[in-house]
Amino acid sequence: MIERYLNNIIQGDCLELLKTMPDNSVDVAFADPPFNLKKSYNSYTDLLKLQEYLDWCEHWITEMVRIAKPTGSIFVHNIPKWLTFYTASLNKIADFKHWISWDAPTAPMGKTLQPSHYGILFYAKDVKQLKFYEIRYPHKRTRKEGLLAKDYGGKKKLLHPFGPLISDVWTDIHRVKHNKYRDKHPCQLPIHLLERIILMASDEGDIILDPFSGTGTTALAAKRLGRNFIGFELDDKYIEITQNKLLQENFRSKLGRCWVSFYLDKLVTLRDKDWDDLKEFYHIPSQIETVDLMPIVLKSDIGISTSHKKCDHNREEAIQEELPLSKRQKDEK
Repeated sequence: MIERYLNNIIQGDCLELLKTMPDNSVDVAFADPPFNLKKSYNSYTDLLKLQEYLDWCEHWITEMVRIAKPTGSIFVHNIPKWLTFYTASLNKIADFKHWISWDAPTAPMGKTLQPSHYGILFYAKDVKQLKFYEIRYPHKRTRKEGLLAKDYGGKKKLLHPFGPLISDVWTDIHRVKHNKYRDKHPCQLPIHLLERIILMASDEGDIILDPFSGTGTTALAAKRLGRNFIGFELDDKYIEITQNKLLQENFRSKLGRCWVSFYLDKLVTLRDKDWDDLKEFYHIPSQIETVDLMPIVLKSDIGISTSHKKCDHNREEAIQEELPLSKRQKDEK
């Protein structure tokens, strides 16, 4: 039954569509719902009365948990105000894993602390069966000198060549701010944010659901990472944008045999368990302490795709599997 949903963006009300899905059928359910802040969407109003909004949210949250597999994850992105209400619903029917703080500063609002992060709730359908992978991101470095921003003192010999394990505070992924990189949607998320979530909680061939598909960031990330996707979206124009992006998207975001996430020619997220396979693609110094002074780099014979699709608003690029740079240059001639 689930097959008819796979790799489709389906037009309609998400709550009604969720009700038609079978129990225990998706591996990751990710929701980025309207914030009820008068955002300018095409086909729906982003301003409901408080209780009406909360009741509506509780309904789709309940459905997301129902259709998640026992090994599955539920992620919900929103401002902290609404997440505090969501936890009351989720704590009854799922297992809390993390509140991820995504550092994304906004303009001062006056008479309040400056809003400086969005939250991503991470819940497990069953924490004892949860599919979860530790992930790494590159070492943070100073802008001018390129030195490690963190002082490891006498422990530099223990440094991981690529970077540390990620915490529940994400400061290395920025919002899509420039209009020339944005779709015509008020709340577009960066694709490598979704890629990180997908890598952390799923395997190749798993099913990723987004009931508020918007212009298809989750679907695009899933396709790049070899996952199946299901998207629900109310607005026809957003569906058209998504379908055009998916048709043009041919990248497989892999390095060798491993699925990874890239941004601006650089690998920005990998799974810790894959490092033994991935390290062969890097020049790694014999004295690991020198990583303090200079980041490791990819070997020169790795083919890096530099083609930018119209759908690729965030300028991510993928490394193509088993295609040396010299061979690709000959093909292009």
